[in-house]
Amino acid sequence: MENIFRIAIDGPSGAGKSTIAKAVAKALNIDYIDTGAMYRAVGFKMNRDGVPFDADDPALEAMLANTDIDFVRGDIILDGEVVNDVIRTPEVSMLASQCSSLAPVREKLVEIQRGMGMRKSVIMDGRDIGTNVLKDAEFKIFLTASAEERASRRFKELQEKGETQTYEEVLEDIKQRDYNDMTRELNPLCKADDAIEVDTTGHGIEEVVDTVLDIIRNEE
Repeated sequence: MENIFRIAIDGPSGAGKSTIAKAVAKALNIDYIDTGAMYRAVGFKMNRDGVPFDADDPALEAMLANTDIDFVRGDIILDGEVVNDVIRTPEVSMLASQCSSLAPVREKLVEIQRGMGMRKSVIMDGRDIGTNVLKDAEFKIFLTASAEERASRRFKELQEKGETQTYEEVLEDIKQRDYNDMTRELNPLCKADDAIEVDTTGHGIEEVVDTVLDIIRNEE
């Protein structure tokens, strides 16, 4: 394996990308870059500050020019503030999907992400890491699962947080998010031609992590 290497993990919402990527990063002692959290942070800030979800609006350009996002010991820092919890709501999930279709938002965040991949070994997860952000990544994984299983996982997480959404509502949110991600004009969700697909339906976290690590080690 080269001194610096990149692992791209793509897939739909709720497939377990973040959980798996964090575990793989720990096992390989490399940095995990949560790109989805970056879009959530921008969507959260746009909504909080009343910035229109319009790529041509001067307010968006001004906001992005004054936006800083970083990762510090597992925390996501937005303009100096830890936003781990406030960006993990269903509302912010939909806001992230909306803002990710805006070219100015994607251009700024992709530039940051590519810079990270040039400086150090990283693992990134998102919707278009292998197809756009890190096209030359040494390893590409497309992580997926049935909509029903993904909804069950998300529903359980929300229950543990005291949220009142029903399973049916969560499933509908998942399906809508899939549609938005796969049909957006700019870099839609799709499997890279050279990515290896891993279906997590019915499989535990440790089993999936081992599968991904085997793929990486076998391709060294």
